[in-house]
Amino acid sequence: MTVNRRMVLGSFLAAGALLGGRARAAAAQGGSAPAQPNNAHAEPGNAAAAAPQPVHETLADKQYRPNIHFSPPTGFMNDPNGLIFDGHYYHLYYQYNPFGPYAGHVHWGHAVSTDLYTWQDLPIAIRETEAGEAYSGCAVLDRDNRSGLFPPRTQEKPQPGSVETAAQKAAQLFPSLPEDEQERRSVDRQAQGLLDETSTNTGLLKQLNDHPVSRDQSPVPMAPALPPMAGGLVAIYTRATPQRQTQYVAWSPDGGLTLKDYEGNPVLDIGHNSFRDPKVIWHAPTEKWVMVVVRSREHKVSFYGSFDLKHWMHLSDFGPSGITGVDYECPALAEVEVEGETPGEKRWVLFVSINPGGPQGGSITQYFVGQFDGERFTPDDTIVDLTDFGKDSYALQTYENMPGNQTVYVAWLDNWQYCEELPNKSWRGIMTIPRKVVLRRDTSGWLRIAQNPYRLEALRQPAIPFALSRLEPQSSRQVALPTGEAVELLLDVSLEDRSSNLPDGDQGRAGRFVVVFSNRQGESLSIGFDGFSCQLWLDRSNLHGFSHPFFTGTFSSALVPGSRRVSLRIVLDACTLEVFANEGMSVGTALIYPANPLETLSLQVTNAAAVIHKVALYPLRQTVDRMEQG
Repeated sequence: MTVNRRMVLGSFLAAGALLGGRARAAAAQGGSAPAQPNNAHAEPGNAAAAAPQPVHETLADKQYRPNIHFSPPTGFMNDPNGLIFDGHYYHLYYQYNPFGPYAGHVHWGHAVSTDLYTWQDLPIAIRETEAGEAYSGCAVLDRDNRSGLFPPRTQEKPQPGSVETAAQKAAQLFPSLPEDEQERRSVDRQAQGLLDETSTNTGLLKQLNDHPVSRDQSPVPMAPALPPMAGGLVAIYTRATPQRQTQYVAWSPDGGLTLKDYEGNPVLDIGHNSFRDPKVIWHAPTEKWVMVVVRSREHKVSFYGSFDLKHWMHLSDFGPSGITGVDYECPALAEVEVEGETPGEKRWVLFVSINPGGPQGGSITQYFVGQFDGERFTPDDTIVDLTDFGKDSYALQTYENMPGNQTVYVAWLDNWQYCEELPNKSWRGIMTIPRKVVLRRDTSGWLRIAQNPYRLEALRQPAIPFALSRLEPQSSRQVALPTGEAVELLLDVSLEDRSSNLPDGDQGRAGRFVVVFSNRQGESLSIGFDGFSCQLWLDRSNLHGFSHPFFTGTFSSALVPGSRRVSLRIVLDACTLEVFANEGMSVGTALIYPANPLETLSLQVTNAAAVIHKVALYPLRQTVDRMEQG
């Protein structure tokens, strides 16, 4: 049956290629696209001159620059793209305007890491051209050169230096960084280790050997190398103009350092100007590539199939479903482990971003749990849920080729309602820390995602002493925060029953436990648990560094009904806050802008005593150093 389906699909793909060519020819002769907007977010940056403009760093640019979250050197960054592990490096491509701190003139920026925290900037990978801007997309490893995009290997396993491969030729042509940049990034080369020069990412490895990832003298842990392969890294992305959005393919001769557009682009053109953000996976059971892509204003996720990444056939559509908002954007499809059940059990999860129209306002990501047979996604039930109870996590993309087939994602830590008006001026845009995702059943038996920081423990420095086992009603304890450092706070707390002689009022009928970050100027950021309603809140409204009509101050999330116990994992890093409650079953992500640095951590209770089962406060080692950009 599988063989027959493959033959039928192959016939349709061939026909689709012919029809696609005719569609492109018709478009060239003046065919018109549907009259619908191509974006739900304006791009004032497109009005600027397409040439670098002087950027003057402000105090806010330094104050709000994170230490462990990726942010662009300058300019504007939004959606993560092309997230993939190539066997040596984790790649982070991203939507990027290098000309100013506004959306527009969209290129693909590029950085790589060996640990998903310590990032090395690389040159722009895909540029805006006369064909349009380089909108969101993905990357895959075409190991067997099924696409036919890669030149034939001259030997099955060439020895280093014995044969000059296409990748090596490309690497020699790649311009080196200026001498002062080389000197600034120079560290102990032996910490980097010896790399396999026979890998397809020869060019990238050469560049990174010259400019290693580590910014300090600590060794950089190396992942095991992939064996030599016939193919390599391929990007699939959207070329966008106001009139049309089409899907392009680009292949890399040097492991992702440079991306060359396929001469036959576009590979998918349906005549829409609101058709974007492809995410491609390899579906092993049906032995084909599957693309999920949105017809955004129609609130549909379309599924396409291909055997070679160049010819695509429409398989099915999903939606409208869940929360529609104005536009669907940035779909992602991943097979996710079900935790605590039959070993190896998995379900498919379809993530769909919405903008604007999220319940919290503006941009948000929803997800559906279900089955995928290689052609059609079928949700298990009518439940739709959000990835975040805050409003600053959007456009998530999962990493391809993760070790152990883990599901790990990165999202844009921002919101289109205010991302172009933030107080930092020379750069804008931040990525979340990487998050591992599993599926876990909630108290009602529904499968929901649980998400937690991925290997953040490696950044921990010695804990700050903060011994505490109990807080009496109406009491608090506090500790000083390290200046200018990211911190991680771990808590496991139970509220005791409220004594009958304690009042009700605004202190919570069953008591509240509150985490407060504050400063001497009277600003405060609070994360609290209400024992009566069993809900968690996040309140950034008493910070005074940024004001905007859409910069909502408070958010909340329902936790386990009837439970007076809560666990919290809080990561605070400059202008970013990420809260993981109850082992990642509820997650809140928020930008924060105190006018002055937060310098004190307080743990407080109101009308009930609290038992502190665990408390630990860790400074986190800086991994992204942007001070030299000033």
